[in-house]
Amino acid sequence: MAVPDYQTLLLPLLRLAGEKRAQTLAQAEALLASEFGLSDEDRQARLPSGQQTTLRNRAGWASFYLKNAGLLEKPKRGQFFITSRGQQVLAEAPHKIDLEYLSRFPEFRAFYLKGGAAQGGEATISAAEPMAADSRTPDEILESAHASITDELASELLSRLLAGSPEFFERVVVELLVAMGYGGSLEDAGRRIGKSGDGGIDGIIKEDRLGLDAIYIQAKRWQGNVGRPDIQKFVGALQGQRARKGVFMTTSSFSAEATDYVTRIDPRVVLLDGRQITRLMIDHNVGVSPVASYVVKRIDSDYFEEA
Repeated sequence: MAVPDYQTLLLPLLRLAGEKRAQTLAQAEALLASEFGLSDEDRQARLPSGQQTTLRNRAGWASFYLKNAGLLEKPKRGQFFITSRGQQVLAEAPHKIDLEYLSRFPEFRAFYLKGGAAQGGEATISAAEPMAADSRTPDEILESAHASITDELASELLSRLLAGSPEFFERVVVELLVAMGYGGSLEDAGRRIGKSGDGGIDGIIKEDRLGLDAIYIQAKRWQGNVGRPDIQKFVGALQGQRARKGVFMTTSSFSAEATDYVTRIDPRVVLLDGRQITRLMIDHNVGVSPVASYVVKRIDSDYFEEA
């Protein structure tokens, strides 16, 4: 099964603390994975950023919410203990614990609604304010929003590439490869082959600043699928130049036969479709510019260690 959402982990995590089977997130993670029958693949699954496993992230947020409801105490980062209130909750044998359940505690309502505690009074939850509309953790919501913005930007980039001339696309390709670290500067990085009689090669770029090897480029601003015959033509051009490396880049996509073909040939040929190209453009700031940055910070545990 997939990794349960953090609300599903609330009650099992509290039980582990009550039974004193887990007092650290690392211990809890292993026990929760076993309790829910998670596969190795599920245990190793990570957030889109790759910074943390999904299970660790959701277990961490579950412990955070339990703490703010007064059911757990966390004396140190990654460590937790059940409180007397937490023991009372377990004694009630609830069928499940979710944010709606935790809202019975004034501390949690004040924390969740941001302001009740600061004003010195109890926050109230109106019927118009759903307490658990989204079971994703804040990290997952943030990363999902970022992914949506990136998808939209990639789609717009691809539209702009398709609207431009073939020569413009070839220039973009060279600029992208330079931004990725190939060739050094634009002045000495790449050179174009003539428009006619190019043998299926649109450009050549140095693999590094010293030019120890060359990468031959084919850039096709197409909307149709690129098939194996197109790749074979490019490979033939590479062999005619005694070239060992090539990159075939297109605004469209590649057929399964084309993708399979390049895995079984020499020279080495890398295929980049429209989606991959636009993602690389975004990653390396080619044709795009930053608008805003949001820095997510965590406690520096070493700072609070007393000598």
